[in-house]
Amino acid sequence: MSVVGPRPEVAEYVRKYSEAQRKVLDYKPGITDLASITYFEENALLAESENPEKTYVEEIMPEKIRINLEYQQTATVWTDLKVIFRTALRVFQ
Repeated sequence: MSVVGPRPEVAEYVRKYSEAQRKVLDYKPGITDLASITYFEENALLAESENPEKTYVEEIMPEKIRINLEYQQTATVWTDLKVIFRTALRVFQ
């Protein structure tokens, strides 16, 4: 596990990944990632949903995977440091 990388998903949801989405599994998982910052208030979004499971699987999860796959294409030490800094700002605000 690394500091910055796609957050591991539970096996139940990984089984639902498309072939393209499975590419996120090629990257070393991390403690934080850009998708976690983007969806920091994920629980609030799910609480507002009539069907939280469906909302997660059809809306949130695909977007988190897209963010992570896109991030990995341009990841550097500097972008990782930015993610760590942004994570600290979110956690400690």
